[in-house]
Amino acid sequence: MIETDKFNVLLVNDGKTHEVPFLKRLGDFSEETCKTVKDAKTGVEYPVLAALVDNMLKELDYRMVVAHEVEFIGYNHPDGRRTYLRSLCFVLQNAIRKVFPDKVLIVDHSLPSGLYCTVNEPELKEDGRRTALKIDTQALTRIKEEMHSLVERDLPFRKEKMACDRAERLFLANHQPDKAELLKSLGEFICSVYFLDGQIDTFHGPLLPSTGYLKVFDIVPFAEGFCLQFPCTGDFDRVIPVKSQSKIAATLAKYSDWCSVIRVNGIGTLNSAISNGQAINLINMAESLHERNYAAIADQIYAQRDRIKAVFIAGPSSSGKTSSSLRIALQCRVLGLVPKVIELDNYFVDREHTPKDSDGNYDFEALEAMDLKLLNSQLNDLFAGKEVELPRFDFKQGKSVPSGKRISLGEKEILIMEGIHALDPAMVPDVDNSRIFRVYASALTSLNVDENNNISTSDNRLLRRMVRDNRVRGITPEETIMRWSSVRRGEDRCIFPFQENADASFNSALIYELPMLKYYAEPLLRRIAPSSPAYTEAVRLLKFLDYIIALSPDEIAAIPPTSIMREFIGGQTL
Repeated sequence: MIETDKFNVLLVNDGKTHEVPFLKRLGDFSEETCKTVKDAKTGVEYPVLAALVDNMLKELDYRMVVAHEVEFIGYNHPDGRRTYLRSLCFVLQNAIRKVFPDKVLIVDHSLPSGLYCTVNEPELKEDGRRTALKIDTQALTRIKEEMHSLVERDLPFRKEKMACDRAERLFLANHQPDKAELLKSLGEFICSVYFLDGQIDTFHGPLLPSTGYLKVFDIVPFAEGFCLQFPCTGDFDRVIPVKSQSKIAATLAKYSDWCSVIRVNGIGTLNSAISNGQAINLINMAESLHERNYAAIADQIYAQRDRIKAVFIAGPSSSGKTSSSLRIALQCRVLGLVPKVIELDNYFVDREHTPKDSDGNYDFEALEAMDLKLLNSQLNDLFAGKEVELPRFDFKQGKSVPSGKRISLGEKEILIMEGIHALDPAMVPDVDNSRIFRVYASALTSLNVDENNNISTSDNRLLRRMVRDNRVRGITPEETIMRWSSVRRGEDRCIFPFQENADASFNSALIYELPMLKYYAEPLLRRIAPSSPAYTEAVRLLKFLDYIIALSPDEIAAIPPTSIMREFIGGQTL
């Protein structure tokens, strides 16, 4: 094919076929045909940020060489948001280098209001921890001014392929050893790096064409660092509002600190540990940490045993709630308490009374889908020492039926209840909440890819769910991916707003789980055909897993039968 040749491109956004010349840039094609994308549900229009080319995510600087199917995407699309955020993080890193030339930015972990970031001394302390600078208001203002300056200058994000050993040297000189270690652990010869105003970085996904796209952001002080805020999902013109997040932030910080102590600061050092035969040691340490944390929660419950008669456990999908319920119950037994498990799923209202969502489907995640009157009445009776007959919901008939199971609570007996609304006080408005101990469980991944690329807790849980769904329920990885957005919407509505109500937070993440999940998830993801609507997400997850060295079957066999991971891969004996 020569430069003057043309070929056809089917543009999904307008449903038309367009004739385009060889090496046509996607951004130029967008300017001619589709400058904005409209959200199908809200009708809101968003600027184009990236494109799906034959279901593969591409940056707008990508040049087309053959016939394609192209769909332009905006901030309303998950990959559009990720592209925006990656680019924003690069601008932040550049601004930090200008304000603190000899310091290192760490994009630490996700918060309900954005990304928690710290500015650190380049050298690690003897115990593996970093020394973070206290960012005052004046410093925060300077950082923000530099970011706005970079945006106003509309500088290009330039991608270049180079030898990995050269990139390693550049990152080491730039006080970014995690990036250098990651590249070294992958064993590749060539890698892609991005440049912005003299600074270099790597990302596991495309960036925007230039800084001028990044109109909406903010940074606000938080803990020792600050929170990088980005646009709301449903409102591109304003940032995510600041939310109460101290408890979750403390849990994440504690785990991040533990990772530093064991000298696993990112995927690069994790890969090195596995390559050096340390996988089983990591498994044993991670499981021991879990056991200590479960015991600590049980200790809190025991210390308040004269008051507490129920433990409510909630968390997002695939957070390990079931395993956590059983492990906490076990630790309570060790202390002499007698836990009794009640399944909240048995308190659904009859199907005919179940509310419906905006699409006319039954909304089983709505609080009104539960028989709150019965639940509140039975809890009050149990707390008063009375006997009750527990309900049983027949899912085939879609109605509550008698169970014949009667229970009461003795002096040392407590209830263990796990469910989506367990942290929402509105679930038990007529019950003395001082008698309830609430636990939030989630896989709060604070291990990073490298200094400036954090790992999404959502991705961690999606991989868990995919493996379990396929093993236990016969659900294909494609189906799991396609359902995930609906699952996330339910979490955003019913779980995350109430996570700070917890009396204790349990982080179910395990330092070794991504290498373990790679062993199971990678073959599943490779089954998804390019024509599938789940293919884009499958490719993204596969690219992410490419950074990780998988555990061997012998190493996986060392995972104890009580582990949360056994809930997903099988072999659990709780």
